[in-house]
Amino acid sequence: MSDVIKHPTHYRLLSALKAMGPYLREPQSSEGYYLFDCLSSCVNDKKSPEEREFWGWWLELEQAEGGFAAKYYIGRYNLAGDWEAQNIPKKAVSEVNRTQEDFHKKLVETLKSKFSLKVNMHKESVEFV
Repeated sequence: MSDVIKHPTHYRLLSALKAMGPYLREPQSSEGYYLFDCLSSCVNDKKSPEEREFWGWWLELEQAEGGFAAKYYIGRYNLAGDWEAQNIPKKAVSEVNRTQEDFHKKLVETLKSKFSLKVNMHKESVEFV
């Protein structure tokens, strides 16, 4: 018998996803849908911390056949605490791409090794270069 869980519960998935780091937005997640985000690069670090906005990415991970579909977005995390989909400036692109790539590798490996689940990119996902 394998140690791999074929049909993990929502709570087992949450536990594994939380262990990956600070990316999971647990309050906005629900069974079959998990929200992640990453504030990769400060828009203007000369502002005081409570007035800072960030460039970054967010991910809607939805249950799909045999695993999950990953739908990434890029944009600005504004002062209101909301994401706005928009192009990011060239100076922030490499850091946003690096954090997204590192996270995605960790996500794929975690779901594969613990649960034998695949992660496929959603057809509407932003492509990182």
